[in-house]
Amino acid sequence: MSYTRLIEHAFAPAILAEPLARPLPPELELQALWFAGAFGRNFTTTAGNTVRIVQFGEWNRSAGPDFIHAAVEINGTLKTGAIELDPEAEDWERHGHSGNPSYRDVALHVVFRGSPQDQFTRDCDHREVPRIEVPHLLLEDALNLPRREIAIARPGRCVRPLAGMDSVAVSRLLEEASTHRAARKAARFLRTADAHGRDAALFQATAETLGYRGNSLAMRLLAQRAPLSAMKEETDHEALLFGTAGFLSPVLHEKAPSDTRDYLRGLWDSWWKQRGRFETGDARVIPWKLHGHRPANHPHRRAGALSALVSVWPKYRRVALARPFHPEPVLAFLEELNHAFWERRHTLTSAPTSRPVALFGRSQGLELLANHLVPVALLEDERFDFNSYWKLRASAPNEHVKRCGLRLFGSLEHAKPWFQKVAHHQALIQIYHDFCLEDVSECERCPFPEQLSQWRA
Repeated sequence: MSYTRLIEHAFAPAILAEPLARPLPPELELQALWFAGAFGRNFTTTAGNTVRIVQFGEWNRSAGPDFIHAAVEINGTLKTGAIELDPEAEDWERHGHSGNPSYRDVALHVVFRGSPQDQFTRDCDHREVPRIEVPHLLLEDALNLPRREIAIARPGRCVRPLAGMDSVAVSRLLEEASTHRAARKAARFLRTADAHGRDAALFQATAETLGYRGNSLAMRLLAQRAPLSAMKEETDHEALLFGTAGFLSPVLHEKAPSDTRDYLRGLWDSWWKQRGRFETGDARVIPWKLHGHRPANHPHRRAGALSALVSVWPKYRRVALARPFHPEPVLAFLEELNHAFWERRHTLTSAPTSRPVALFGRSQGLELLANHLVPVALLEDERFDFNSYWKLRASAPNEHVKRCGLRLFGSLEHAKPWFQKVAHHQALIQIYHDFCLEDVSECERCPFPEQLSQWRA
């Protein structure tokens, strides 16, 4: 039995059941997913018409619809205009869009929760605006959310059957789980590539990795609003990134150390010339998390690292998307990435560090490989097979991976042999997600222990 079939058999009744009524994610997150092409291009309107997104458009930086200069094909007829995205169908009326002339050229209204009442989206001229409702299964898949949010970090019932399996069987289980996860990751990358091109997909994936957990959404938003295509048009891409991020302000200069002010002045002198094209209104501010993480992970540094990559983008793209694909050159390239200012600064207002700090360390490089580059290479490059992936050694397991190991193997000591490789980490996270977080019985009725007996057969 393959890992995919194991999942399908385990929770078949739950898959057929009504979806759990969970709160929708923040609107900005929905917008970022939509723009990345996470839900695909093809839909059906509430009136039954076929829709294909030809061009996702651009982020609107001021008042009005969310995305402008878009193109959609409805029943084979091309229509250009804007796209407005709302969590719920009723938001169109709640927010006053129906009487606002700024929404007159909306070509498509995208919602994630329909209305129980029979109503249609209308503009200020009382014309119907085509509306699509993103199916909940597409949203669940894009968010990769489990049926519940938390599982207790304690040993589960699967500890005994896993302990009774030999290392070859456990290894094969983890190989299958990591392959399953890689296929999902590859599909996500390729949907963004289909929507915006491979360079944009790589740019957004890299930015998301730099954001780590607390700022992964914020960094993806930055990469979407200051796209790589715009970097090629502007002479100072660093100023564009920091300005679009909202990190430049007149008061910042006063707070900065004296040896930082020249750097800031250069950014500001360039930003004010282009800010009209890229500055975002208050309603669309990127939601940065500025506290609660290590200094080296501060978003100022992450934007600096992204800027350093843009400076060497052709070389980075060649190594990251090389065919045949080799992981180690990617890691070496990222570890050697440097920036005269950011390799000794944590923030725009901090004093210099005594030692250089890596802009893109090995652990983050491995995250980029596991979540984006390796999955695509496994799908596209016949010369890069799973054995090549399996050889990648992991950094020390983070708390999430440790929690997965404890749940499945009973203790960190017993889980230690399965913490050694990048594919191990990915497999543990996937099994934990597919079973521990999907089970709502606190392990009592989780089907995974019983499924393991079939796996051994």
